[in-house]
Amino acid sequence: MNDNEKLLSAYLSELSGLRRASRHTLRSYERDIRQFFDFLSERNFTDIFSIGERVVRLYLLELSARNLKTSSVARKLSALRMFFDFLLRKGDIEKNPFKTISLPKTRKKLPSTLSAEAIEKIFKIIDESNDNYKRETKIIFQILYGEAVRVSELCDLNVENVDFSNKVLKVFGKGAKTRYIPLSRRLIELLKEYFSIRKSPQPNEPLILTKRGNRIYPRMVQRIIKKYMSMVTDIEKKSPHVLRHSAATHLLDDGADLLAVKEILGHENLSTTQIYTHVSVERLKKVYKNSHPKS
Repeated sequence: MNDNEKLLSAYLSELSGLRRASRHTLRSYERDIRQFFDFLSERNFTDIFSIGERVVRLYLLELSARNLKTSSVARKLSALRMFFDFLLRKGDIEKNPFKTISLPKTRKKLPSTLSAEAIEKIFKIIDESNDNYKRETKIIFQILYGEAVRVSELCDLNVENVDFSNKVLKVFGKGAKTRYIPLSRRLIELLKEYFSIRKSPQPNEPLILTKRGNRIYPRMVQRIIKKYMSMVTDIEKKSPHVLRHSAATHLLDDGADLLAVKEILGHENLSTTQIYTHVSVERLKKVYKNSHPKS
């Protein structure tokens, strides 16, 4: 293992340990930093500690030549800025060469959502289907939409995460942060029926099982969501996260407090939650345009 690899390994360990970064984040940062290492190697820049702004700007030109999306360039530069901050904290360098480089501005794309009517239609389709996995499928949809959780959070849930007494769901989110989400009446009914069929499952068992009795996993959930969403919508993106987006938007449409929605979603910053206010405004504009006689 060369010196650069050792530095990268130490940085990823810090991200994983102290910062509790997800596997997806770790893979993404590792890939972006390795690409920069390859760039340095191709141009015989052997000493990473002596990298200056000139080399960084050469790398920016390299990225521009690849015709990457603005968001991709911003992500790569952000990953490298954080990596060099790590080297700065360690005392390996005196100045972060990425600090003065402005990240390209990215236009935030409003998230795709489904209407409340489309969600109800999905539940009706599931009910009327001959799928012998439809009980579990309804629970999957209800947790993703009704509890607004991420697909990774859903798959990690155990039986003990459900508290029927207090009517809350205990969720372990990003950065190993715990949050409690109110259980909907519909989900309580679904889970009680499901648990009775499973004959009193143990607390440490997975909350939802596959047909073979194993823990559900993201790829499986994605296939299920795409299958049923395809029956009610023609939006391009048909993923579990669309249900989370839809839940947040519908909560705000119905007058929910922004801070309360932030807590339900498990966002660290309010600015992340605020994008759903823009979705709600855009929906209002669309309704007005299509319905008002003087629009």
